[in-house]
Amino acid sequence: MRNGGTPWTLSVSTGGDTLRQERLTRDLHDILNRTDGLLVGFHNTDEPTELGLKGAGVGEVALWAAGTAAVARPASQVLITLIKEWCAKERHRRVVVTIGDDSIEITGRPDAAQERMVRDFQDRIAGEDGPEPDDSAA
Repeated sequence: MRNGGTPWTLSVSTGGDTLRQERLTRDLHDILNRTDGLLVGFHNTDEPTELGLKGAGVGEVALWAAGTAAVARPASQVLITLIKEWCAKERHRRVVVTIGDDSIEITGRPDAAQERMVRDFQDRIAGEDGPEPDDSAA
């Protein structure tokens, strides 16, 4: 993630409604930013990020997320759980989570098939945010 691993990209899908996307992305940022063990920021930090300000790059807003320290659970589990809880607050919320070349869309009302896809996604990326291998172990 940011401290040596692969960073995550989080995009709130709103069907092209830029203002709603910005509002929801800021809300998701605030929720994730309060969590110990996660660093969260806005992509394209050279663009204005204060409420009410628009720049030449107005368009899709996305976040990056990264784990900061070893926690009881891998950062991927913490992040996915928080996103699922955030999406569940409102039925039409959708977040596309991307790490490397792999991505998954999390919705506010997941069915059994989506839950399986999320578990498969977590299994595929499990090595991305785990502890670094100890080369000194024999």
